[in-house]
Amino acid sequence: MNPAPNRVDAISLEVLRNAISAIADEMNANLVRTAYSPNIKERRDCSSAVFDAHGQMVAQAESIPVHLGAMPYSVQAAIRHVKAFAPGDVVVLNDPYAGGAHLPDITFVAPVFMDDRLIAFVANRAHHADVGGKEPGSLAGDTVEIYQEGLRIPPIRLWEEGTLHEDLLQLILANVRTPDERWGDLRAQKAGCAIGIERLRALCLREGEAVLADAMAAVLDYSERRMRHQIAQLPDGEASFEDALDNDGISDDRIPICVHVKIQGDRIGVDFRGTAKQVRGPVNAVLAVTASATYFAIRAFADPDIPPNSGCFRPIEITAAEGSVVNACLPAPVVGGNLETSQRIVDVILGALGKLVPEQSMAACQGSMNNLAIGGLDPRTEKPFTLYETMAGGFGGRRTKDGIDGIHSHMTNTLNTPVEALETSYPLRVERYELRPGTGGEGQFRGGLGIRRDMTCLAESARVSFLTDRRLTRPYGVEGGEPGALGRNVLIRGGQEVDLPSKGTATLHQGDTISIQTPGGGGFGLRSARSQASIERDQREGRI
Repeated sequence: MNPAPNRVDAISLEVLRNAISAIADEMNANLVRTAYSPNIKERRDCSSAVFDAHGQMVAQAESIPVHLGAMPYSVQAAIRHVKAFAPGDVVVLNDPYAGGAHLPDITFVAPVFMDDRLIAFVANRAHHADVGGKEPGSLAGDTVEIYQEGLRIPPIRLWEEGTLHEDLLQLILANVRTPDERWGDLRAQKAGCAIGIERLRALCLREGEAVLADAMAAVLDYSERRMRHQIAQLPDGEASFEDALDNDGISDDRIPICVHVKIQGDRIGVDFRGTAKQVRGPVNAVLAVTASATYFAIRAFADPDIPPNSGCFRPIEITAAEGSVVNACLPAPVVGGNLETSQRIVDVILGALGKLVPEQSMAACQGSMNNLAIGGLDPRTEKPFTLYETMAGGFGGRRTKDGIDGIHSHMTNTLNTPVEALETSYPLRVERYELRPGTGGEGQFRGGLGIRRDMTCLAESARVSFLTDRRLTRPYGVEGGEPGALGRNVLIRGGQEVDLPSKGTATLHQGDTISIQTPGGGGFGLRSARSQASIERDQREGRI
């Protein structure tokens, strides 16, 4: 850590820090506003960030945690693969083994120049509803190698000096089920980068290149100082915690995720010793995803107001064995590592930190993104469609308050797809969308409730894939609180309910209904300590 440069005083630093953050926010707003797919324009499954000329993240739009801690890996990969950037270049990538996270997340990286001098990078990441692979939505619970999960794109220029590489674009679009929607979303990502470049150049013209560079360095150092200060307030010590994923979609074996956390002075070490080796099914996580989940958990525990950037990650050391489920090696399938394993990583880190600082402990949230993909031929248009969605569940109980009902938690921060938008865009009908009473873990402060969302297929047939967890392992309670209720995946056909596994794929016929019922959060404290007023309120509002 270097002292803040003399050209940036404290007041100027705060002004410039907020200016750079505002640029990241505007980039993301532009991406959402111009996107084609409901997954981006409605659910906002996208993220944007600003980086300095060395590829260090300086500011991010507060959007999807699992994207943002991993995006610096994408920018560094782009820098390694593209030796000489030029104005107008835009690098595209999604390869998890070359800076990506999982294949549906396509990242754009663009340099920012003043004349011939590189001054910064802008980047964004968006979850595309289909990038090819064996099942619609590029989401399958039974893949055994990454080649089944979709098209892999290493860091490569899609635009070079402002000129679109039409042949590369056609290669991408030829390998997806919904090319028009994909091209629309890719152009939205380009628009997001364009506004970031325009705004950064204007800021540089106003303040000067040297001042902007110094401000970026000072912002990183500021976040580092704050993170070190917060860590230093925590007691030195070591603690371990273990939880598990239900399975990998291929085997029924539980998959242990273990962590050992060590706080020493102003640093934290996070060691995933004891965690399972990489598995055959698609719940492996690459290191970028593991790092993203780790950074999120520690920042949330230490001080969520610390500006999130590469500086606040500096005091955190991660150890994850190569070839483990949290540091997978090619050709392991990884689509669920980004989605489900990231959630369990947060659970175990918060569990270990809660042992070291009990007064800040909280019960587990639902621990799943409840991923669902449905695809087939839309009878209204005779064109393919692909729906991708994650679903909310219960937030964990806390020391002074109940968990939150029906909310996305931890590594996902998306919205839902509104019923009206879903039914307009896809041949599906939403039959039920409601909270699940009694699913929050009991305690002095109960866990939040899960939800139920039932969708009926109106197409002649469709493929449905689900990648979920906490169907066999319940979200833990703390301080004597009860665990949250398990989730369920159910196929309703001819009025009969058939329980589905936590991960898998099935065929829907016209009139079939898929019901995703999400887990509740764990409870905090003993049930006997819950106030009578709280119990009566829950009964009155139908929560129990």
